[in-house]
Formats: sequence, C-alpha cells, structure tokens
Amino acid sequence: MLRSLIELELSTNNLTGSIPASIGNLTDLTILYLFKNQLSGSIPQEVGMLSSLIELSLSTNNLTGSIPASIGNLANLTILYLHTNQLSGSIPQDVGMLRSLIHLELSTNNLIGSIPTSIGNLTNLTILYLFKNQLSGSIPQGFGMLRSLIHLDLSENNLTASIPASIGNLANLTLLHLFENHLSGSIPQEVGMLRSLIELSLYVNNLIGSIPLELGKLNSLTFFSLRDNKLTGSVPSEMDNLTHLQIFDISNNMLTGHIPPRICVGGSLTGLLASNNYLIGDIPKFLGNCSQLRRVRLDQNNLTGNISEIFGVLPNLVYIDLSYNNFYGELSKKLGQCRNLTSIKFSNNKISGNIPLEFGGASQLQLLDLSSNHLDREIPKSLGKLALLFSISLSDNKLSGNIPVEFGRLSNLENLNLAANNLSGSVPVQLGELVKLWNLNLSKNLLMGDIPSEIGTLQFLQSLDLGNNLFKGEIPQQIGELQSLETLNLSHNKLSGSIPSSFNCRSSLTSVDISYNHLEGPLPNTKAFQDAPFEAYVGNDGLCGNKTGLMPCSQKISNGAKEKKHNKVLLMVLVPVLGILLLVVVGCFLVLRKRVGNKEKEPERENIENLFENLFAIWSYDTKMVYENIIEATEDFNARHCIGVEGYGTVYKAKLPSGQVVAVKKLHSSQVGELDNLRSFTSEIRALAGIRHRNIIKLYGFCSHQQHSFLVYEFMEEGSLGKILSNKKEALAFEWMKRLNVVKSLADALSYMHHDCLPPVIHCDISSKNVLLDSEYVAHISDFGTARLLNPHSSNSTSFGGTFGYAAPELAYTMEVNEKLDVYSFGVLILEVLMGKHPGDLISSLSSSPPTVYGVLLKDILDTRLPSPGNHVEEEVVLVAKLALACLHTSPQCRPTMRQIFVALSKQRPPLQNSFHLISLGQLFDVKCSTS
Repeated sequence: MLRSLIELELSTNNLTGSIPASIGNLTDLTILYLFKNQLSGSIPQEVGMLSSLIELSLSTNNLTGSIPASIGNLANLTILYLHTNQLSGSIPQDVGMLRSLIHLELSTNNLIGSIPTSIGNLTNLTILYLFKNQLSGSIPQGFGMLRSLIHLDLSENNLTASIPASIGNLANLTLLHLFENHLSGSIPQEVGMLRSLIELSLYVNNLIGSIPLELGKLNSLTFFSLRDNKLTGSVPSEMDNLTHLQIFDISNNMLTGHIPPRICVGGSLTGLLASNNYLIGDIPKFLGNCSQLRRVRLDQNNLTGNISEIFGVLPNLVYIDLSYNNFYGELSKKLGQCRNLTSIKFSNNKISGNIPLEFGGASQLQLLDLSSNHLDREIPKSLGKLALLFSISLSDNKLSGNIPVEFGRLSNLENLNLAANNLSGSVPVQLGELVKLWNLNLSKNLLMGDIPSEIGTLQFLQSLDLGNNLFKGEIPQQIGELQSLETLNLSHNKLSGSIPSSFNCRSSLTSVDISYNHLEGPLPNTKAFQDAPFEAYVGNDGLCGNKTGLMPCSQKISNGAKEKKHNKVLLMVLVPVLGILLLVVVGCFLVLRKRVGNKEKEPERENIENLFENLFAIWSYDTKMVYENIIEATEDFNARHCIGVEGYGTVYKAKLPSGQVVAVKKLHSSQVGELDNLRSFTSEIRALAGIRHRNIIKLYGFCSHQQHSFLVYEFMEEGSLGKILSNKKEALAFEWMKRLNVVKSLADALSYMHHDCLPPVIHCDISSKNVLLDSEYVAHISDFGTARLLNPHSSNSTSFGGTFGYAAPELAYTMEVNEKLDVYSFGVLILEVLMGKHPGDLISSLSSSPPTVYGVLLKDILDTRLPSPGNHVEEEVVLVAKLALACLHTSPQCRPTMRQIFVALSKQRPPLQNSFHLISLGQLFDVKCSTS
C-alpha cells in the first residue's frame, strides 16, 4: 500500500524502537527524514534497496552499530545525515560510490579507523563533517580533488601525520577545522591559496615550524586559531593584511618576535589571544582604539611597555590578562570606565604607583589580580563597591595602610589574598561577613591586635593564612569550629594561651603551622596536629604532647600541684640530661686540650660549649628512645642500609617506627673523638642549627654516644646530583628545566647563607656529591662538615677540607675563608649540570691566559644525552652558562656575589638576541671586573 510513497518525514517526534527492515520495500522513496527522535538499534542493510533516495537523514537519535556498506547503492543520494548518534565501526569505502553526494555529515559518533580514500571521488561534495569521532590515520591526499568543498571539518578525532599540501586546491573552501587531533609537521604554505577561507582552526595539535607568510593572503579570514601547538619563529608581519579578523589566537606555542602592529586595523577584532609564547616588544598602541575588543590574553610572554599608555576606554572589553610580562608604569584610570570588564589580571609585572580609585567604577568586575608588582599606597575603599567580585589577589606588592572595612560588603568574594605587603592595623571584623570566602591569606604583613573571632563564621573557609604578622592574644575558639577548614597557618606571630579545644573535632584539617608563637598546653588530638612535622610547632616553649621536641603533658591536677609537679618533672629530666651533656663537654674539652696548643684551646672549648648548651633548640627527642629506634632501623648500622659515604661519616637510610624515613650520618668509628672529626661534627650542627631554608638539608637532631655518634637528617629520595649525572638513565630523566631549577634553587640557598644569615655561613665544599635531590628533583645542599661561620672580629682561615676539582685556585696560596670560595665552586657545579660531567679540562682552559676555549660553541659542551634545549629554555641555558663562567674568574674580587647571581636568575628577561647555537664560550667569558 505504501510502496509508491515518495517522501516519508517523521522527524522531531519521540519515536522509539528500531528502524524496521521492511523500510527497504519503499523503492520509490526519495526523501526519508527520521531525525531528532529516540530511535535505537542499527541502521538496517535494507536501506540500500532505496535506489530512488535523494535525501536521507537519521541524525540525532540513539542508533548504534556500523554504517551498512549497502548504503553505497544509493547512487542518487545528495544528502546523507547520520550525525549525532552512537554509530561505531569504520566508515565503509562504499561511501565513495555516492557520486551525487553534496552533504555528508557523520559527525558526533564513535566511528573509528581511517578516513576512506574513496571519499576523494565525491567531487560534488560541498559539506564534509566528520568531527567528534575517533578516526585515526592521516588525511587522504585525495581530498585535494574535492574542489566543490565549502566546509571541511575533521576536528576532534585522532588524526595523525601532516596536513596534505593538496588541501590548497580547495579554492571554494570557507571553513577549515582540523583542531584537536594529533597532526604533526608544518603548516603547508599551500593553505595560503584558500583565498575564500573565513575560518581556519588548527589548534590543539602537534604542528611545528613557523607560521607560513602565505597565510597573510587570507584576507577574508575572521577566525584564526593556531593555539596549543609547537610553532616557532616570529609572527609574520603579513598578518596585518587580515583586516577582517575577529579572533586572532596563537596562544601556547613557542613563537617569538612582535605582535603584528596593525592586527586591529580593520576594527573588527574581538579576541587577541597570544599567551604563553616568547613575544617581545610593546603592545601596539592603537589597540586602545579597538572598540570591539572583548577578550585580551597576552600573559606569559616577554612583552614590555608603559601599561598606562596601552588601553583607552574599551566599552566591550570583558577579560584582560597581561600577567607574567615586563610591563611598567602606572595603572590606567580608564580601565575603571570599561563597564563590561569582568577580569583584570596584571600579576608578575613591574607596575608601580597606586591602585586607581576609578577601578571602583568597573561595576561588572569579578576577578582582580595585581599580585607580584610594585604597587604602593593604600588599597582604595572603592573596591568595596564591586559587588560581583569573587577573587582579589594583591599579594607581593608594597601596599600599606589598613585593610578596607568596605571589603565586608563583597558578599560574593571567595578568594582574598593580600599577603606579602606592608599592611598594618587590625583585621576588620567585617571580613566575617564574607560568607562565600574559601581562601583568606593575610600573611607576611604588619597586622596586629587580636585575630577577630568573626573569622570563625566563615563556614566555607578552606584555607586561612595569617602567618608572619604581629597578632597577639589567643586563638579564637570559633576558628576551631570551622567545618571546611583544611589548611591553617598562624606561625610567626605573638599568639599566647592554649590551642582551643574546638580543634579536637576538626577532621577536615589536613595542614597546620603554629610555629614561633607563645602557645602553651597540649596539641589537639587530631591527625593534622599529630602528624604535623617538627617545623610546624617549633618555637612555642609551652606546648606539650607526645611529639618530637615537646615535653610530655602532665596529668590534669590542681593548678598548684600541677605547677609543682611540672617543676619536679622538669628537674628530673634536665638534671640527668645536663649531667650527661656536662660529661660530653668535659670529654670533648679534654680531647681538644690534648690535641691542640694553648693558643687555640680556649676558642675551641668555647665553640663546643656554645654548641651543646643549645641542644634542646635542635632536638628535644627522648634521647634513649630515638637512639634505640635508629640502631634498630639500621640493624646496628648494617652495610645493607648504607646509601653513601661522606667526608667524616657514613650515611644510612633508616625507617623509624612512625613510618618516617630519615638519613643518618654516623661518624667513622675509627675516628670518633679525634679532633678533626669532632670539628666536622660540631661544624655541621652549628651551621645547620640556625638555618631554615627549603633548599638546605634539614637537621632533625644528633646523638653523641660513646659507641655511636650520628646526625639525623631528612631523607632525599633521588640521592646526590653526582649520582644522577653519572647514571645514563637517571640523567635522561633529569631534563633541562629540572637542571635549571636545581641551579636556581642552589643559588637561592647560597645567597641565603651568605647574605641572610648572621654570621654568614660559608659551606667550603660545594660539589655534586653534596647536593641531594628529593623525589620532585628539588635540590638541597648537604654535608656542612667543612662549613664556617664568618666572624667579623677574628681571622677566618681553614685548612683544605673541600673536594678537589671544585676548590677555588686561591686556596693554593691562602687559607682565608670568604664567600667567594663557594661562588667559585658553584660555577664548577653549574658547568657540571650543563655538561653532565665534571668540567675539568674546560676549567683548565679557562684558567689559562688567554683562555683557549674561545672557539668552542656552547652547544658543543652541553650534555649530549639530552636533546638540545628548545626555544623556551635556551635563553636560560645561555644565561646560566654566562654566570658560571663569571663565577670561575681567577680573581676572587671579580666574581659576582651569590645574591647577584640569584637576582639575575630570578629576573624575567627578553630573549637574548644571539642565536643559541652560535654563542661561543669566548663571547660568554666577557667579564668586566671591578674592585670598587
């Protein structure tokens, strides 16, 4: 009865079930529309019997199974829509038999396999959509035959290999979407032949090489995105020809050079996105007149210029991010007149001056990040008008004055970070009204007074950092009642009293730091406090508990009896311990007296007495318990637990009953008690006792025992830098960025030792064996057995105690100890990190007069086990090499200080103009010496 049916349209209903096989009987059917239903099951093979069919749409259903090969029988088919289903399997080659096909849409399915080459036969095709599948393999060269094609979208698949040059034959193409695949190789210059192209999307692939100049001929382009590839070279100035551009996106590549100066000349630009590249120079000034601009992202480049001159009033601007560049000058008041602006991100620049009051006029502002600049003066109260703000980050500036009480009006605020400024006064109680706040960081300021109990009303607060201020009084009980609190830092204040009992119920708390206050009483019996490291509660004389460095808490008794008992217990503990210490001191003194003359006897005795009288400041463990635990963990220092040998001791790995793994350096048995060995033992304790730096090994404690004397440190999983460099497999994992980070970390640590410690600490044995790395390849300086504390009121001299190959040449004729000894050794160490081996011959060449390495290229001495540094690190490698050679100057006065080195490594710099591969060591070794 229906066999003469010509058109069947049942689209946009709620049809369920499968397509019946009997549909193949409708042989006169020309149009079959079943789209936008809830049909399931597979497409019946019998569809191939509809030989008169011209248009077939089964899209937007729940069809499964594969596309039947019989579909190739539909010789008259012009439209085939199977998109937005759950079809699987591969695309049948038989599709290439549909020579009349104009539209082919198979997108948004689960199709796999390669794209059939037979599709190249469909010369009438104008629309080809295969996006959002799992297709693999390459784009067929035959696609160049599809000369009628207007839209080609193969995006969001797993396509590999390069873009075929034949794609340049598609003269009518207006849309080319190949984004989110795994395409590699370079962008073929033939793409520049697609003069009708309006949208070009190649983002999120593995494309390399430069942007072809020919793309500048695509003057019909409105959308251009190459983001998230590996493109290099400069942005062609020919891009200025793209006068119809609305979106220009080259973010997340390795591009250099300048932003095209006339990129907005057509006045249509709405999005300028070039973040995370190596672009230099100024932002084109006329961008301030790009009235259509909505989104600007130029962060993480090397751009510079006066930020106040860049932007005018941009009425459509919604988002701007210029962070991590070198912009200077003052913030423009005109930004406050951008009424649609929701985000301002200018962090990590060199912006100075004040935050304009006019910012309070940007009524749609939701995010303000001005952190890590040079801003000063007070925070404007007008920011309190911005009711939509959910994040304020003003940390690491020079802001002063009080925290505006008007911030209490910001009812949508979730993040408030004002850390590392010069803010003073008390914390406004109005902050307790920020009911959505989850992060509050006011650390490293000059805030004083009591911590307001109103903070305890912030029930969504997850992180609270008030450390490094001048807070006094007790910790509010209400803070311990915060249900969502995970991290708490109240360290380095003047807080007193006991820790509130409300913390005993805080299961959400995972990290806590209450160190360096005047707190007393027991630690709360919760995981965060009980698992906290020693550094998290040190510096509170009155705290007690079953923790490292704390005295046991007395049982609850009457106050008078409790104090009596406390004094009695204290005497019972201190008398025998001090007696033992006295014996140690006397014994050490007798040994020293026997070994040295009267001239040096008194200073040596004074040093040891000063050391041991501060024993409890270093380690207040139950000495007997710790001693026995370490003996048990190392099986009485069995060789199977040995992980290294240092100058005066053997290092063992020990796992304590608590599960903590530590490193234990045991003095060589044959030398225990000998003067040189005792000097090293005391030098290491004396040096490390007062040092707290993330890149210096932590000394947990020491034990002086007649049978075993040892020191206990934090354990470093990766071992020594020398071990890693000498092992091919480990050296390969130790790639360039990790190596550069190690150099920066060591410079930071040595700068701290030389310039921030009083008296300064000189290591005297910086070498690859004395640099240890943890599981994240974070470097830590170790082995302070030869370290010296510089005394400005006496001579500082030493016998040679360092490592040959790292010692400064002046030690051959003088024994004077100063910072420049470490600087020289640091230079040797840098070259070792870059070369992957000790630079012995190279240093000999450098020390000759004149140096004989002037013809050696830097690239020729780098560790050949690693690939050559890419564009994103080569400038840093050049800088590090230059600093290394400056450190190796034969004249100590001509070497830089460690602070100068650390500052040089910390600064953001524009890329060096010299090609990395052409810089010779002769060019680098151009050190100007000044003794002034």
